[in-house]
Amino acid sequence: MLHLRDLSYHPTASPKPILNALNLEFAPQQLGLIIGPSGSGKSTLLEILAGLAEPTSGTMFWREQELTFLHLQQLSGLVFQFPERHFCGGTILEELRLGHPEIKSERIHEALAEVGLDRLSLQTSPHSLSGGQQRRLALAVQLIRQPSILLLDEPTAGLDWSMRQQLVSLLAKLKAHWSLLVVSHDAGDLLAIADQCWTLNHGELNQVDPKTLKAPGEAQLIS
Repeated sequence: MLHLRDLSYHPTASPKPILNALNLEFAPQQLGLIIGPSGSGKSTLLEILAGLAEPTSGTMFWREQELTFLHLQQLSGLVFQFPERHFCGGTILEELRLGHPEIKSERIHEALAEVGLDRLSLQTSPHSLSGGQQRRLALAVQLIRQPSILLLDEPTAGLDWSMRQQLVSLLAKLKAHWSLLVVSHDAGDLLAIADQCWTLNHGELNQVDPKTLKAPGEAQLIS
């Protein structure tokens, strides 16, 4: 169980807090969905949970253990909104082995199989993949690390309908074994697989019932 208690982030250059006393409880092996408009603090929250930014105040716990920067970096795996911009390997194999030169071929195959990319050649360039395949590869890169929580920033952004549906189906399968915390400006197709849902607006986090939000194709709660 992930616990956030009165978590705030208020940079000195900002007149108002970006995140204001957030409280959240998130159970393992579920998909949590945080919905909010651009600039609401969604990406900042993920960066804090990934150990890339430090909150101004508040505490974070995994089960009963208070989390430090080092704990967060080990606990969480962050998939950025446009992961292809962060690929450094010239091939899929190089990308998966970055930081893990000793990793065995069996584990590489397992990670690719989990995201449906096991039929691709390991010598394929990540930048030659389709948008949906690049999102899947970014997930595999994090799965190699065996994090407890996968953090996804706008995972369906920029994908066409077919690719979005494929990615949503993949996330639904992954949550059987992993905890997924997803942020998005549009509830969209993710609502159907969300176990918990929150809205984030003007730095304020509020839990809502996913069933009360609009289904895909209807007007969304967050514009």
